[in-house]
Amino acid sequence: MGIIQDLLKDIPIPKMAKVKQHFDNTKIENLEQALKEKLERDVIKQKVKPGMEIAIAVGSRGIDRLVEITAITVQFLKDLGAVPFIVPSMGSHGGATAEGQREVLAHLGVTEESVKAEIRSSMEVIKLGELPNGLPVYIDKYASQADGIIVINRIKPHTAFRGPVESGIMKMISIGLGKQKGAEATHQLGFKYMAENVPAMAKMMMEKTPILFGVATLENAFDKVAEIEVLAAEEIEEKEPGLQALAKQLLPKLFFDQLDVLVIDEIGKNISGDGMDPNITGRYPTPYAKGGPDVNKMIVLDLTPQSEGNANGVGTADFTTQRLVDKMDREVTYANGLTSTVCAPTKIATTLANDRDAIKAAIKTCNILDFTKVKMVRIKNTLDIAEIEVSESLLDHIAKHPELEQVSDLYDLSFDENGNLF
Repeated sequence: MGIIQDLLKDIPIPKMAKVKQHFDNTKIENLEQALKEKLERDVIKQKVKPGMEIAIAVGSRGIDRLVEITAITVQFLKDLGAVPFIVPSMGSHGGATAEGQREVLAHLGVTEESVKAEIRSSMEVIKLGELPNGLPVYIDKYASQADGIIVINRIKPHTAFRGPVESGIMKMISIGLGKQKGAEATHQLGFKYMAENVPAMAKMMMEKTPILFGVATLENAFDKVAEIEVLAAEEIEEKEPGLQALAKQLLPKLFFDQLDVLVIDEIGKNISGDGMDPNITGRYPTPYAKGGPDVNKMIVLDLTPQSEGNANGVGTADFTTQRLVDKMDREVTYANGLTSTVCAPTKIATTLANDRDAIKAAIKTCNILDFTKVKMVRIKNTLDIAEIEVSESLLDHIAKHPELEQVSDLYDLSFDENGNLF
């Protein structure tokens, strides 16, 4: 027995019970009708003229019904006589290569066949100018040559900063359309100033380029489209903050103020830009955002295949497994930190041989006197928290909480012969 196993051998793992978390599941049933109604507004239609070449900026991961929304927008433009094309808009994602970004779109289901529009992918950018603080402002070369630009994105709270505008249309304009150079410039002064720099860059881009409108979705706690808006360029600055506030109300959460241990089965870029959403875990990569539970020790056990080796977020946890580290592509992961300038999430957390050892290590170090009373929650990932597992000591809290419902008896966690959870 090694020294680690010797230290952990007497640490008890608590019995767990399945618990349902209840969230509002209101969603748009007829998305095509809802989007068409918003597109048919006079302030939107009058911006599109026959023969215009219009770039549609697409690229954020995990957006519900993205292919459908893009295809409806493409058809709307074609019906008005315009010639739409897709521009991958995702900052430095896809390995910061033109082909890599085209592949990311394909993973999202956005292909020339699925949306009936050409995809023009390039990492070349045009410099539009500089902000008063000296930050350069860039835009994708193909978008800069278009007669009009449209942005499609989801509005939601950011994971590393707080402000009236966070993730959404203005961020898609400033960082997404700015490609790797734009992402790098936006992050240059750090997340402390992101709430100022994102809208400032977006405003310059809207002044200097023919941005027509933005299609914005808001998702419910189950990641389904709850609201969809089409904002004319002149409406974006005024209306996006209100939509951001609504997005925060719709966000799912863990209904606990404090946890000793949080076990997360998997992280990945398809789940969150941070691998796991800090708005759920309460663990943020910067000091400029807050919210969520106070978690003493956090464990991440595995990496999703869709993340393609990008383990950004592993360093936000306290413990991980050798299995996750073996799947990690360090070059891709570190590139994430070098672009965002936030490198703590790309460090490798304390690595244990298997799930059982990682859980025991977290319990051992969570600073409680009686390990049998550990307040532990296990989730699959931060997108999937409608059903969770909780330890025995949390059952009184579950019984009293109106949004929580115990749906199983207590049971022991099951591990295979390698010490990993079934």
